[in-house]
Parts: sequence; structure tokens; C-alpha cells
Amino acid sequence: MELELAFPQGIKTISPTHDIKLFSGRSHMELAQEIADYLGTTVGPMIVKNFADGEIYVQVQESIRGDDVFIVQPVCNPVNENLMELLIIIDAFKRASAKSITAVIPYYGYARQDRKTSGREAITAKLVADLLTTAGADRILAMDLHTGQIQGFFNILVDHIYSTSVVVDYIKKLNIPQEDLVIVSPDTGGVARTRYFAKQMKSPMAIIDKRRNKHNEAEAVNVIGDIKGKTCLMYDDMIDTAGTICGAAKLLMQEGAKDVYVCATHAVFSGPALERLEEAPIKEVVVTNTIPLKRDYIPSKITQLSVAPLLGEAISRIHDGESVSSLFGFEKEYDQ
Repeated sequence: MELELAFPQGIKTISPTHDIKLFSGRSHMELAQEIADYLGTTVGPMIVKNFADGEIYVQVQESIRGDDVFIVQPVCNPVNENLMELLIIIDAFKRASAKSITAVIPYYGYARQDRKTSGREAITAKLVADLLTTAGADRILAMDLHTGQIQGFFNILVDHIYSTSVVVDYIKKLNIPQEDLVIVSPDTGGVARTRYFAKQMKSPMAIIDKRRNKHNEAEAVNVIGDIKGKTCLMYDDMIDTAGTICGAAKLLMQEGAKDVYVCATHAVFSGPALERLEEAPIKEVVVTNTIPLKRDYIPSKITQLSVAPLLGEAISRIHDGESVSSLFGFEKEYDQ
């Protein structure tokens, strides 16, 4: 596995920002440190530990009265533990008289349950939004939400930023011939995301017709678009068990694709995901570090890009009262 530090166009190296108060939960302290390095600051001291029965204890180790506080905590596996930890950290800062509290959530857990698809289901994306607000968050900074509508679940400010520029810059460095490249959406739900990516790459797109017969399992059954003899690049927001992506890769090769690349923001990698990716006919899997890759073995075909500069720039702009959307304004069509 290769870790690539990417500074996409428009992201600048900034001078030390001494008055930004950056803190981190335990879910991804490495990313928090990278963000701190970009900002020229440090990750603030804080005690986070568990009691014998599993309850979480938090104590802030410095005064933050009247300060703008940013808390980095992706809600990744173990999801419930990391979510509860984030809520308790927010509560601790609220009770310590922080001026404002921004929850920096690179990966927003429970996002896939954003609507009712059948009777008597919970909408957990909305529930998590309510919990974060009730805990005391004043603002949310999230990256590549599963659907843009999740922003509407909040009654507080939400800055939704995208990893697209980081991934596009890396793919362009691979020097794949323009006439050979086709951007493929792994399902119809990701068409808007794929359309934007294809526009940035100036490439045509195709769509995989996916059928879901069981919970958390899907089957790729048809390809819509011309991919014969082409290099196919599938782009999605996350890879969970990798069943969909690997099935789609096999289908693309069966339909005559020359090579298959996969790009995704969130490397959830549950269960047999890594084994499936290693065995699948995929040349390279490009993900970001919104979620830590804590595995004994990572296949060499997996490349991880850092989004720390992107998050750091957004944090700096929020703190200074500058526009965040100006970095990503070209992506307005992304959620439409």
C-alpha cells in the first residue's frame, strides 16, 4: 500500500495558525496530526479513556474558553463507540465554554440509512444529525456524504466538501490515454457523482445496472455504455464489503474492458473486502485516508491519498470567516 500526500490545485501551504484549537478523538489520530501539520499547529491535549464497563471518559487538558474548537473524529468502525465518543467530546467542550464547536467528520457513519425504503425502518442519518446538534456542535465539516440531502437533516451549519480534486489529480498522473478512458458508475445512485468526475477527466461515462436481492449485498447484471477495449475507472463514495465493486469489475472485463481501476473516498473495508479486492480483476484501488487502514495486510494494489490538506484548508477558512464553497463551488452540480 502506498500513502500519497496530495495537494490539489487551489490548496496552498499556509503559515502557522496559532489560534486554531484542534483536537482529536481516538478513531483517526493520524489524520488529525496531518491536519495539524498542515495548519502549523498541534493537536490539543485531552484525556479520552474507557471505564472498566466500557463507558467513555473525556477531560480537556487546556483552557478553551472563548475559542473556536475543531474536533476530528470520523465515525468509522467501531461505529457506535466512535460516535458516542464524539458526542461526549462535544459535550465536554460545550461545558468548558468553547466559543464554537465544529465537528470535523471525514466519514459520516450511518449515512446510508437516509430514507425509508420499506416500512418500519429507522432513518439513522437524521438521528445522528440530531444527536450531534443536541450534544452541542455548532457546525459540521463533512466529506463526501453518501447523499447530499443529509445536509438538510441538520439545523446547524454544514460544510460539505469533496475529495474529487485529490483523486482527479492522482488519476491524471497515471497518464491513461484520454481516448481509452471511460468513467463508470457502479450503480444508478452514483450517476451524479460519476458525471462530475467524468467531466473533470473529459471522458465518457457508463453505468452498471445493479440489483440488490439481500441486505448489504448487490449483484451487477448489465453495463449501460460502450466500454469494449477501454480502460474503465469506477468511482464511488465508499467501498464496504467490496462485493458490488468486485462484481462490477468482473462484469466489465467480461464485456471486453481492457483494464479496471477503482476510486472511492471512504475505505470502509468490512469483512472480506480486502481479499475480494486482491482477487478481483482490478489493476489499482485508489482511496483516501478519511478512514484509517488498520489491517495486518494491505494489498499492494491499494493506494491511499491524504485529504489532510483539503480538510486543513477548510478548517482554516471556517476559522477565518472565509468562503469554504469557493474551494468547491464548481461542484454545485455534484449533488443535483
